[in-house]
Amino acid sequence: MTKPIHSLRRRNFLRWSAAGLAGLAVKPSLGAGRTPVSSPTPAGQPIVRTLGRTGLKLPVVSMGVMNSDNPNLIRAALDRGIVMLDTAHGYQRGKNEVIIGEVLKGRPRDSYIIATKVPAPGRDRRTGAIPADAKPEPFLEMFDISLQRLGVEYVDILYQHNVHAREQALHETVLGALQKIKKAGKARFIGVTSHANEPEVIRAAVEGKVHDVVLAAYNFRQDHRDEVRRAVAEAAAAGVGIVAMKTQAGAFWDKEKQRPINMKAALKWVLNDANVTTAIPGMTTFDQLEEDLAVMSDLTLTDQELQDLRPDVHAGLYCQHCNQCLPHCRERLPVPEIMRSYMYAYGYRNLGLARDLLEELDLPENPCRDCAACTVRCAKGFDVADRVKDVVRLTNVPAEFFG
Repeated sequence: MTKPIHSLRRRNFLRWSAAGLAGLAVKPSLGAGRTPVSSPTPAGQPIVRTLGRTGLKLPVVSMGVMNSDNPNLIRAALDRGIVMLDTAHGYQRGKNEVIIGEVLKGRPRDSYIIATKVPAPGRDRRTGAIPADAKPEPFLEMFDISLQRLGVEYVDILYQHNVHAREQALHETVLGALQKIKKAGKARFIGVTSHANEPEVIRAAVEGKVHDVVLAAYNFRQDHRDEVRRAVAEAAAAGVGIVAMKTQAGAFWDKEKQRPINMKAALKWVLNDANVTTAIPGMTTFDQLEEDLAVMSDLTLTDQELQDLRPDVHAGLYCQHCNQCLPHCRERLPVPEIMRSYMYAYGYRNLGLARDLLEELDLPENPCRDCAACTVRCAKGFDVADRVKDVVRLTNVPAEFFG
């Protein structure tokens, strides 16, 4: 690197703030027949958008339940206007779906929308690759367990979870399993989720003409956010519904949690893209619920909020999975996945989820022990060696400790 990091950040900030934040705040993209998304709705009513060709009408804010183990919070969200709950087969080792199932007992089935996720059979957690000879049975069995936990006969959206590349999104075995589930009426709509290489995955979903919905990482800190925005627009034009995740980009600027990211501003930034139907911010407290409910009826970004979203001198906690680090790691560690675990631990305060992810990666006990100096250079300025050594300590804690 020939230029100091701080000078590059300043140059990127000037370009970014002019073409990115200001562009969204002043000229929000509008869909046919939509109210300008930067304007509050009458009497504080929720802004509602249609999820592509599914026809599902959703408030712009839904609930990511991944980190919540409080049934009363989930009940409050549904009672206050949240319609869609987003979970997954593996969240809290299955307890998340069980908790949601308990909350839903007695509620009319047409009063809520459930989305859950199942990983592809035989998927390599480090690379995302799916074996060519993968069988559909494990996928089908996991999904049936999810239905039992949730206590429902069908989910509204079933996703293939954590897709990194086109060939994974279009894998014939997984597509066949998804279509079989949909044909059987166990899922009304099917889709994919992506934490990395989002534009390629979104475009693959459009190309395959099978997926109804894509759940993708999308936030103000992504270096490739303009490309994500273009892919989202292409998907929306093709009738594929778009749901946004990781909108708060790690929640904090620092590990010590002294400098929180402006949650409302970050959420509004994404939702000012009218091609995004809804977002699923994680909610674990009633204060967070109140913040998100406020966004649901007013997406106006104030001058102060725009200022709060400026690039920070800290690297932050959000890894955008650009994968530029991978060729430089002598131990061939799945660095982006480890960085995601770090974010779960220090940003989300979810040590159990962080540990579960590390366990799936099947890392050696001390993955950096043979390296006198780390050769990995992170595009966002993360001290990769320090973060790896810090978070992998969780693998030495028994899983039972986290409940």
